[in-house]
Amino acid sequence: MRIATWNVNSINARLETVLAWFREAQPDVACLQEIKCVDEKFPREAFEGLGYNVETFGQKSYNGVALLSRTPLEDVRQGLPGEDGDEHARYIEAVVSGPSPLRVASIYLPNGNPIATDKFAYKLRWMERLRAHAAELLKLEEPLALAGDYNCIPEPADCHDPAAWADDALFQPETRAAWRALQWLGLTEAQTAVSPTPHAYTFWDYQAGAWQRNHGIRIDHVFLSPQAADRLQACEVHKAARAMEKPSDHVPVVVTLRE
Repeated sequence: MRIATWNVNSINARLETVLAWFREAQPDVACLQEIKCVDEKFPREAFEGLGYNVETFGQKSYNGVALLSRTPLEDVRQGLPGEDGDEHARYIEAVVSGPSPLRVASIYLPNGNPIATDKFAYKLRWMERLRAHAAELLKLEEPLALAGDYNCIPEPADCHDPAAWADDALFQPETRAAWRALQWLGLTEAQTAVSPTPHAYTFWDYQAGAWQRNHGIRIDHVFLSPQAADRLQACEVHKAARAMEKPSDHVPVVVTLRE
């Protein structure tokens, strides 16, 4: 089973690019973030034509997450529990049916900038809510993948220039500590588990020639429960997607699990 996560930075603006990657990469499951459209505007038919079942949690112009699977999606949850009144479309979860069922979530964690504002406090609250929900999910003792754009640079080696990110919410000690607290529940971060290569970036800004100069950061992650980690075979960063026509500023990360 091949599970992809990709912040597409507006599904309708980059539809042909995304579809071209899907035709080539052929993921079994895909977690998309920043679809930037309401559910009714998601190009469902285009992906159904490629053989995917589609579930979305959209929001006009901002945020939005989606799950796509070659087998039916069951037990769908829209939204992360823990804070009444949070209307941001940042979390969708479902069980991928089949001979080897897998619970999977598509996550778009808040950016949190600027740090001296309520946006950073919201980011930290959201991360604590995610940790609490993940702890409950782990009690089910089933294969689980929490995949998405975490807006967290875990280590200095995960960015080109740590000093340039010193005042950014993605690299604050509190953000990194919250990321580790999630991992310390007993989750395995797929990329570092099987391919611990420094500077294996997943995001390059559109500005200042960041892509051309390889000034990137690693912020797209896949956490696996022990039951899923036991099946982990590979984790690949599809860096070439950043060079496609009209690309997202993120690239897909694809995890392979044994059936």
